Amino acid sequence: MLGEKLMKAQKGFTLIELMIVVAIIGILAAIAMPAYQDYTARAQATEALKATAGLQTDIAVNYSENNTLVPTAAITTAAGALAGKYFAANGVTVNATTSAISVAYSSGALSGQTMVITPTANAGQITRWTCTGLTSANHIPSGCR
Repeated sequence: MLGEKLMKAQKGFTLIELMIVVAIIGILAAIAMPAYQDYTARAQATEALKATAGLQTDIAVNYSENNTLVPTAAITTAAGALAGKYFAANGVTVNATTSAISVAYSSGALSGQTMVITPTANAGQITRWTCTGLTSANHIPSGCR
């Protein structure tokens, strides 16, 4: 009978148990938040890399056909017309001598930063594209490191 009364008396969690659970959730959130912010910024940087893929192709074709990294007027015009969710129209420019593509972010986690996508030319072809310019190297897309 006494055991039955004790079983009925406890129907919930104690304050200590609730405080421990809240503390654990707080610690997990503190660890997860920076990782989530890096993931978000990297996704936004990847948008610019993918949005400029056509420009990268045009620059590579121009280099292979004319052996110069000086962009054509069509490439420069196409760059100015590009817009994305995190960069505005006229936020993409192509360097007049190196064909490096600059993307100025106007919103999102990278707002105010500019990513520069630079071609590496070798023996009549573009061998790779390298991204620089972001404040954190973790935000640069893995396909462009």
